[in-house]
Amino acid sequence: MNCKKNRICVIFTGGTIGSQTCGGVVDLKNESKSLLIEKYKQAFGGNIQFDELRPLNILSENVQPADLEVMADCVRGVNKEEYDGIILTHGTDTLCFTANLFSQIFCDIQIPIVFVSALYPLDDDRSNGLTNFYGAVEFIQAVDYGGVFVSFTNYGENCKIHLASRLTSATQISGEYDSILKVHFGEIIGGKFVYLQNPLNPSEEQLRLKRKPCRAQKLCTDMVTIQAHSLLNFDYYRFTEVKPKAVMVQLYHSGTVCTKGKEANFKNFLAYCKGLGIEVVIAPIDSRARIYESALGLTDECIAAYDISFEMATAKVLLALGSGASIEGELDENYFFEKLN
Repeated sequence: MNCKKNRICVIFTGGTIGSQTCGGVVDLKNESKSLLIEKYKQAFGGNIQFDELRPLNILSENVQPADLEVMADCVRGVNKEEYDGIILTHGTDTLCFTANLFSQIFCDIQIPIVFVSALYPLDDDRSNGLTNFYGAVEFIQAVDYGGVFVSFTNYGENCKIHLASRLTSATQISGEYDSILKVHFGEIIGGKFVYLQNPLNPSEEQLRLKRKPCRAQKLCTDMVTIQAHSLLNFDYYRFTEVKPKAVMVQLYHSGTVCTKGKEANFKNFLAYCKGLGIEVVIAPIDSRARIYESALGLTDECIAAYDISFEMATAKVLLALGSGASIEGELDENYFFEKLN
């Protein structure tokens, strides 16, 4: 294992973990000295030096493309030779998208970037922010490889370490996080990081290998996303004034969408989009699963995202559009172990 520097760069961006509750409302607070780091030192001590950067202070639901670029530029500006790793604090609402996005644009980083967030502000006894931060620190100190990860503790569980490229959206109401197929990368047990031996996980030896950089580094948001649900009326999606470059349709878990009837028939909507020259992407699709009759022929008529989460497919398509790259080409790439097959 490489000699440790006992030095971690912490990039604060706001979110619940950087907020406080006042009059029953959670809002951002401005601080010159981090309460999170103070709480960590009080609870765990240690000789780690934390260097703080504050490129922005924002609730994650309000994040704009320019804010993501500020975050990315801040990471790019860190001298990676001086640190064991980078911790990036982030709000939980859009944590999943930013984590998946950064797993692509920083896929070849040589030190770990670990996203840390909280379901409640640090002044709330229910907050998991300190536990998540502790897990990130322990993970960084334990490993000798780079990549992009997420440290998150669900209710009643150990703190889990996720590959950022496999993090799926938070559960409704509870806000818990998991990896696709519920296979996380590892967890903190007894104060130590333990790698999860699972055929779906890349080995730690694989993570030590050099990875090629992601070609696409810029976002384009000229895209509409549609989630399949019962009685969805596609006729309401008509692009008479503003035409997107692409439409993404999130399929049901079995890789299906309604293909019968009139208003709810995806095939009719697909023909409409093709007539306007709009790319249509469907996801997620398990390449190993049996195909339902309703889905026959769909992958021949539009772009299919195989063996990755919908969240990852979204990040890849937006990056492809922003860089002028082929959507199919970016979806086929496996930059940071996002593909399950």
